[in-house]
This record gives sequence, C-alpha cells and structure tokens, in this order.
Amino acid sequence: YVVGAFLSFTLSQLGMIRHWTGVRSLAQTPGERRRAALSRAINGLGLAMTAITLAVVVITKFAYGAWITLVLVAAVFAAMLNVRRHYREVAAEVALEGTPSGPAALPSRVHAIVLVSSFTRATARALSYARATRPSSLEGLCVAIDRARARELAHTWDRLEVPVTLRFLDAPAREITRPLVEYIERCRAAAPRDLVVLYIPEKVVRHWWQQWLHNRSAARLTSRLRHVPGVVVTMVPWQLGAGLEKS
Repeated sequence: YVVGAFLSFTLSQLGMIRHWTGVRSLAQTPGERRRAALSRAINGLGLAMTAITLAVVVITKFAYGAWITLVLVAAVFAAMLNVRRHYREVAAEVALEGTPSGPAALPSRVHAIVLVSSFTRATARALSYARATRPSSLEGLCVAIDRARARELAHTWDRLEVPVTLRFLDAPAREITRPLVEYIERCRAAAPRDLVVLYIPEKVVRHWWQQWLHNRSAARLTSRLRHVPGVVVTMVPWQLGAGLEKS
C-alpha cells in the first residue's frame, strides 16, 4: 500500500511540475511567471521528498512484498501503453490523410440482399427499405432449412407478386449462418468493387429478457459479416406490440 501511495504522490508532483512549466511558458506578465515558477519550485520540493520516501520504502520492503506492487504497476502501465498505441493505430488507419480515393470514392455497384425466413410484415418493411435505397440489384434470400416452409414462402411470394427475385440456399446441416456467409463471400469474390448490403428484419421487444428469444441468428450472422470487407449489415426494426399503425 505504501509503495502505491507514494508512487501516486510522486507522479502527481511530477505532473504538477509539467503543468506549471506550461503555465509559465504561456504567462503574459512577469508576475504570472513568478507565481508559476514558485508553484513549480514547491512541487519540485514535493517531488524530491516523495521520491526519496518511495525509494526508501522500495529498498527496505522489497523482499517483504514491495516487488509485487512494482510488478503490478509495471503490468498496468504496459497495458495502458498498449491501449494508447491501439487508439493511435486506429486513428491513423481511418484518417483521410494519405487516402488516394478520399471520401468521394463510391462502389461500382450496390447489391442489396434482404434476409427472408417467412413473409411477414417485418419482411415487407425490410423489402420496402431496401427498394427505397434504389440499389443496383436486389434479391430476397432464404436459407431453406425446412422444405415445406420454403415451398410455402415461394407460393406466398408469387401470390403477392413481390417485384423482387427470391433465392433459396440449401442448408444440409440446418445451419443458417454458414450458407449465408459463404454466399455473400462468393458475391464479393465475383465483384470485389461492389458493395453488398444485407437487410435483416429485426424484432424489437418490449422487455430486456425477451431479447434472448429473438434475433439470435441475426446476431451470429452480423458478428461473422463484420470481418468481411465490402459488406454492410442493416437492421430494419419492427417494434413488437406497436400496433397496426406502425406498418
């Protein structure tokens, strides 16, 4: 405890010295510079006293557990440096400087896909949103884990004369995520300069615990597609219990 306390005191005094040095360099009058210099001298004395005390405590208590505190402080310091380096790398990567295309770069085409499991009001809303963006191409995509439901969906699609092509993907293992990701990756490989936008109808529940009962497949799919470049996932919410006026 003593090591941590006096280490904090020492660092705080050092920080105040840097603070008063900056204040003195920006001072406009001799009086302000004198006050800043006096404050810096006081903090310098405090730094010397706390640093000496810290050194004495570390030397005398090193074998009695002070080394544990030093190791922990070093580990936390290293972690903070890594966090700082990460933020700097992210800022450098997303910065506009040095980007040849700049913010005006546009994809060659936009291929929109609406994820369909059954034709519901939520599906109809997602289709409407996707059509409103006027993409270069648009299709509905269904993973046929149930043949009977797939046939029923195709019949409903034709009966309602939906002006969007409906495509079915096979799911031999009754898995939704993998066939969808593989299909989108094939679309990206066929046209690397195109943008793929996936619209997913999302059920917005009233209570927090109900969230675990819905949208689980969508969450897994979104997590996988985050690592695929050139793919945008758009969640189209449907507020459950909002009434017919929300349609």
